[in-house]
Amino acid sequence: MFDMDKKETGTKEEREEEKQEQAYYNERPILGRKGPSKIRQQFGRGMTYFLVVAAGLLFYFALLRMTDLSKGVGRIFGVLKPVIYGCVIAYLLNPVVNKADAFLIPVLEKRMAQREKACKLSRGIGIFTALILLCLLVTVLFNLLIPELYASIRNLVFTLPRQIGNALDTLNEARLDDSTTGTFIKTALEEGTDMFMNWMRTDLLEKTNELMSNLTVGVLNVLSEIFNIIIGVIVSIYILFSKELFVRQSKKVIYAVFDVNHANMILHLTTKSNEIFGGFIIGKIIDSAIIGVLCFFGLSILNMPYVMLVSVIVGVTNVIPFFGPYIGAVPCTILILLSDPMKGLYFAIFILLLQQFDGNILGPKILGNSTGLSAFWVIVAILLGGGLFGFVGMVMGVPTFAVLYYIVEMIVDNRLKRKKLPTGTEYYDKKSYVDSDGNYIHPENDREAIEENDIKNIGRKEG
Repeated sequence: MFDMDKKETGTKEEREEEKQEQAYYNERPILGRKGPSKIRQQFGRGMTYFLVVAAGLLFYFALLRMTDLSKGVGRIFGVLKPVIYGCVIAYLLNPVVNKADAFLIPVLEKRMAQREKACKLSRGIGIFTALILLCLLVTVLFNLLIPELYASIRNLVFTLPRQIGNALDTLNEARLDDSTTGTFIKTALEEGTDMFMNWMRTDLLEKTNELMSNLTVGVLNVLSEIFNIIIGVIVSIYILFSKELFVRQSKKVIYAVFDVNHANMILHLTTKSNEIFGGFIIGKIIDSAIIGVLCFFGLSILNMPYVMLVSVIVGVTNVIPFFGPYIGAVPCTILILLSDPMKGLYFAIFILLLQQFDGNILGPKILGNSTGLSAFWVIVAILLGGGLFGFVGMVMGVPTFAVLYYIVEMIVDNRLKRKKLPTGTEYYDKKSYVDSDGNYIHPENDREAIEENDIKNIGRKEG
C-alpha cells in the first residue's frame, strides 16, 4: 500500500515537472540575456573583417559590371512599372481619401456600432470618389485637349514651312547697306535659307519616313504604357485600402533594425519628406493647371493662333520651378511670331504679365514656402536634377534638394547647440565672432536675446 502511494506521488511529481518543462519550452526564449563569450567575440571580429573584404570585392566587381547592372536595374524597373505607377497614383489620390475619411468617419460612427466597419465603409467611399474624380478629369482633358491639339498640330505642320519660307524671303529682300556688316548678314541669311531648304528636302523627308516606319512600335509602346497605368490604378486601390498597415509594418521594421534614436530620426525625416514632397507636387500641379486655364482664356480673347497647343505647353512647363515659364514661353513666342509678328509681341507681353501674376500672387498663395529654399538653391537643384534625370529631375529635384537641405541644416544646428552657439543665421554677420573659450561675441546682441530668438526659431521650424 505504501509502495503504491509512493509510486502515485512519484508519478504526480514527474507530471508536474513535465508540465513545467513543456511550459518553459512553449514560451518564446529571450535572446542575448547574457553577454557574448570570448570565442563569440573573436568570431564576431573575424566575421567583420570578412564582410569588409567581401564588400570591397563586391563593389569592385560591381564597378566592372556596371553596364550589366544598369540593364538589370532597368529590367526590374520595367517589370515593376505598374507598381510604381500605382504608388504615384495612390500618393496623388491620398489627399482626397483623407478628406473623405475626415468627413465620413464621424458621421458613420454615429450610425454604426463597430468603428472598424465604419472606417472600412468610409475608406471604400473615399477611394471610389477619388477614382471617379480621376476618371472625370482624364475624360474632360481628353475631350477638350485632343481635338484642339490635333487641329493645332495639323495647322502647324501645314503652315510652318510656308511661314518660315516667307520670313526668310522677307529677310533676304530687306535692304541692307553695303558695309561689311550688311554684306555679312546678307550672306549669312542666304546661306541659312539654302541650308534650311536642303534640310527640308533631304533630312526631313528621311526623318519622316523613319518616323512612319517606327509608328507601329510607338503605338505598341503607348498601348503598353496605358496597360501599365490601368494595372497601376488597380494597385493604387490596394495601397489606399492598406496604407495604415504598410505604415505600421514599416515602423515595426525600422524600430527592429535601428536603435531608438536612429529610428526616431528616420521616422521624423520620412514625415518631413512627405510634407515637403506632398505640399510641393500637389501645389505645383494645381498652380500649373490654373495658369494653363488662364492662358487659354487670355489667348482666346486676344485671338492668338495655336491657342490650345500654346496653353498646354505653358501649363506643362510651368510645373518646372523658375525655368519652366521661360522654357514654355520661348518656343510658343517663336511659333506665334512666324504666324503674325505683332501677335507674337502681344503674346510675349501677355505671358510676362501672367508669369508675374503666378510668381508674386498665385504661386505664394498655393505653395507658400513649402521647400524653404532660396532662389539660388532652386536653380542649383533644377540644373542638377535636369542634367541627371531630364524633365522628371527638373520637377523632383527641388523637393529632393529641400529634404537634403533640411537634413544639413538640422545637423549644423545640432552641432551649434552642443557648442552653445546661436543657431540663427542672422547672428553670423561681420561684427560677430567666437572667442578662444568658445563664447559667442557680438557687440549689439546680448545672450538673453539670442536665446529667446533661438527658441522662436525652433518653435517656427516645429510648427
